Amino acid sequence: MELESILGYLQNKTILVTGATGFLGMVFVEKILRVQPYVKRLYLLLRAADTKSATDRMHDQIIGKELFRVLKDKWGTDFDSFIAEKVVAVQGDVTFDDLGVKELKLREEMYNRIEIILHSAGTTNFDERYDIALSVNTFGVQHVLSFAKKCLKLEMLLHVSTAYVCGERAGLILEDSSCMDKMEKEITKFDFKVKEKNLVEQKLNELKAQDATEEVITTTMKDIGIERAKLYGWPNTYVFTKAMGEILLGQSKDHLPIVIIRPTAITSSYKEPFPGWVQGFRTIDSVIAGYCKGKVTCLLVDPMSVFDMIPVDMVVHSMVVAMVANANKSSSIIYHVGSSLRNPINFFNIHSFVFRYCTEKPWIGKDGKRAKVGKLKFFKTTATFRMYMKIRFLLPLKGLKFVNRAFGGYFQDLYVNYNQKLKLVMRLIELYEPYMLFKGIFDDNNAEELRRITRERFVDAEAFNFDARCIDWEDYIMHTHIPGLQKHVMMKR
Repeated sequence: MELESILGYLQNKTILVTGATGFLGMVFVEKILRVQPYVKRLYLLLRAADTKSATDRMHDQIIGKELFRVLKDKWGTDFDSFIAEKVVAVQGDVTFDDLGVKELKLREEMYNRIEIILHSAGTTNFDERYDIALSVNTFGVQHVLSFAKKCLKLEMLLHVSTAYVCGERAGLILEDSSCMDKMEKEITKFDFKVKEKNLVEQKLNELKAQDATEEVITTTMKDIGIERAKLYGWPNTYVFTKAMGEILLGQSKDHLPIVIIRPTAITSSYKEPFPGWVQGFRTIDSVIAGYCKGKVTCLLVDPMSVFDMIPVDMVVHSMVVAMVANANKSSSIIYHVGSSLRNPINFFNIHSFVFRYCTEKPWIGKDGKRAKVGKLKFFKTTATFRMYMKIRFLLPLKGLKFVNRAFGGYFQDLYVNYNQKLKLVMRLIELYEPYMLFKGIFDDNNAEELRRITRERFVDAEAFNFDARCIDWEDYIMHTHIPGLQKHVMMKR
């Protein structure tokens, strides 16, 4: 039997991408343009004041990134004309009906041409303002779904979620919606779309009536998000609103062909378009960066716990393959894309590799001095870590408070700054604790079956590899990830 082609399927396809300025969406756009120059068109939905602003944003924040240098080298002087022919920046926003696309002619054109929708837009801040997280991560899904139902040629809607919609769980976590069944039963007692929206609007109106500052409004809305998440059993606003987005998708999808991709912690590129590309600090990258600079000396983590991470290009490959393999099927399927089941690595080994790298190639600060690193002090429980932090921060704070009073408030600014730093540290502990002490392993039988189907069905399967078993973690962390993090993020800050 003659094998099919993934690239063949993508030829002449019209694709809508939300979240193209994000890490994952951007790598997807680059991959499609690089491997299938005969794609018909990519519509990139971008928040902007007008079409010109959207186009400018596309060039500044997407096409202008170093990520696209391989594509630029490939096309040379024809690069700009190639982009102009293939990519359209669309002024819009997932938080609005019709995705905020105001121009009627363009909207109708999109309805008549779009065959694939990639919905990767979202806010990933753990403690995002509840009103913002709800409008983007939850109701944004509803707006994308409504838009998709108007697309006359739609063959696939792929929604990017996160593996951590499972909440705080241990053991084997299945590729299904069982982690949300209890919550779904709870929210069917009322219309959560109305209740949560009303709750947000009521609180915002109260704050405005009190002439609250923007800082107070932001803090209050962040606190409400965490409270609502914990009320329903989720550790933070991000995963809670993403879980509600998935529930909305399941309730309203009808017969649309839908794929939900749940990646774990996404890291720098493994190979494509070149090794080590990363945008901003991802997951534990802030810890690695702080450690490289000699500023992180302890960590709340069980060193033997598995940390599930997966390179961004492998996630993109899984997305493309899932789109092609499930196109035009009036059903939905969930894929975990990670490494904890097939090729696990624990925090102890990650630390060993980072320690070796920073010892052999120490970070040189702006002052020209080499940063010194030592072995991290691990705390396996929150109780022991909090005790350590109290000794390290609270006792000096009390001493500083006493000195400040003794000197008539002379050290007030120093005291306030130190106190604010302590509060920030304690809030970060609360936000990251569920992940640093996470005991779950993500089942990926659906993803494994997709890999099998891809090998047997598609002639170009190797170009879309997303099998984490091929990763040598020592080589990847020491020769790809840390150098990439330093080059693309740390040196630019």
